[in-house]
Amino acid sequence: MRAIVFTGPGAFELAEVPDPSPGPREVVVEVSAVGICGTDVHVLDGEFEPTVFPITPGHETSGVVVAVGSEVSEFSPGDRVSVDPTLTCGECTYCRNGRPNLCQRWDGAGVARTNGSAADFMLAPVRNVYRLPDGVDLELAALIEPLSCAIHGYDLLPRRLGEHYLVYGAGTMGLMMAQLAPRAGAASVTVIDRNPDRLQVAREVGIERVAESADQVERSGGWDVVIDCTGVVGAIEDGLGRVRRGGTFQQFGVAPTDARAAFSPFRVYNDEITVVGSMAVLNSYERAVELFAAGVLNAAPMVSHAFPLTEYGPALETFRAGTGRKLQLRPALDRTIELAASTPAAPS
Repeated sequence: MRAIVFTGPGAFELAEVPDPSPGPREVVVEVSAVGICGTDVHVLDGEFEPTVFPITPGHETSGVVVAVGSEVSEFSPGDRVSVDPTLTCGECTYCRNGRPNLCQRWDGAGVARTNGSAADFMLAPVRNVYRLPDGVDLELAALIEPLSCAIHGYDLLPRRLGEHYLVYGAGTMGLMMAQLAPRAGAASVTVIDRNPDRLQVAREVGIERVAESADQVERSGGWDVVIDCTGVVGAIEDGLGRVRRGGTFQQFGVAPTDARAAFSPFRVYNDEITVVGSMAVLNSYERAVELFAAGVLNAAPMVSHAFPLTEYGPALETFRAGTGRKLQLRPALDRTIELAASTPAAPS
């Protein structure tokens, strides 16, 4: 089969590798779609500490089961599925105490040591595979993995009904966090992004309050909940200053490991500000499948381009340029397809 292989920091190739064969409790999935994520770029650039090269990237995956192991009865060839990339040891103190996302030997498929789904086929433990309900768009279902991360983020927020949310970043994660906010009881949600094209996408998915700077939408007293989905130090520092007394700041975006942000420890103390991190997925994947099937996201406008494996280089260039919305690899494609032009805009 074909697979994208990161051979070392900054280097990748499209390679022919052996087809996967399932162990007793494993399945082989023919990949229909895999999202390109900022984490993939951090991995390729050598900025993600757990990564061991060579590795095939790809952790936002949907596809069809084509083979099952001898002890698998839960799935059959032809089943449409989503794959949770999270792999943990089950033995360390964090796993034993219900925090496997903090596993001391954490391994995300396509991120750390195990090969991911930027390939024709993916091998996965049966415990990581989730059947898709009828009617779910198979390609759009690759958004379920980032949705599961967003749900975990909300699990960690000490939220109350009627609060006002400020979200930094109108990329995939910012749009997801913003769309979930009303279902979490938000009275209002405002999205900040310097890219006007991304703000237009936010409007299309139903976010009414958008701006290029929080100064344009200043709220007296600040916001109850501020969520950074950028990982950019300037946005983080600005967001920390926008939290109201007694409010919450969540660091959701992935910053470089050596990034440092300045803040006022006295204000955190004196204003009783809660600062919360959110790392990957924790007991949220099944809920993500169910919520996605229920239409919690306006998903179609969020995906703008689909590329075949042979166009991985141009796909990365498009991602780094900040062009489009969510970019996907679809191994069965023979050519690049731009989807945005066919997505109807929401009424203004």
